[in-house]
Amino acid sequence: MPMNAIYHGPADLPVVIPVFPLPGALLLPRGQMPLNIFEPRYIEMVDDALASRHRLIGMIQPDSAHPGPEEKPNLFRIGCVGRITQIAESGDGRYLMQLTGVSRFRIEEELEVGTLYRQCRVTYAPFADDFVARKGEEQVDRKALLRALSEFLTANNLKADWEGIENAPNEALVNALAMMSPYGSAEKQALLEAPDLKTRAEILIAVTEIELAKNRTDGETPLQ
Repeated sequence: MPMNAIYHGPADLPVVIPVFPLPGALLLPRGQMPLNIFEPRYIEMVDDALASRHRLIGMIQPDSAHPGPEEKPNLFRIGCVGRITQIAESGDGRYLMQLTGVSRFRIEEELEVGTLYRQCRVTYAPFADDFVARKGEEQVDRKALLRALSEFLTANNLKADWEGIENAPNEALVNALAMMSPYGSAEKQALLEAPDLKTRAEILIAVTEIELAKNRTDGETPLQ
């Protein structure tokens, strides 16, 4: 597989992939996730991915509602596969790398393997739209999204690069905000599993409004 690989649809991706269970981690198509890899099993996973044609790793969350054994926690069924697009050696045995999201997947079967890391047989068929950049972004309520973001930043005394935010296309904006959001595993999974960009934006707005409501004192005037 050449550098700067382009994937046109589910058939371009392997059906068996390594999976990296990481609580609270959300990768979305065309999103970028920095990772600090230091556990031996995941060093092995990265080495094997780099040696393969595709350089792909599936990011997925452990299912905290059904945890299973500590050494091999149960996984949510849906994750997102990403391609290693940047990598550097730290000098102390770690990898500093970046995954760029390609497509969501659904686990069909976890395989019995001899590797230290876990591998699954997956399907991308339910997520064919993930291969179409910016699909459905014209349906996103951008004003409502930016309003919720502004209120969240104000309530938490945070700042943002508003010039960059205002210039970002809707897909990049929604997915970046979803990936960076400080919410829990259940909320992150809901954002991942949203059927389209419009719904993902609506979930992000709703979760933000719930969080803002929780943080208000009884005598505080609600944000408009």
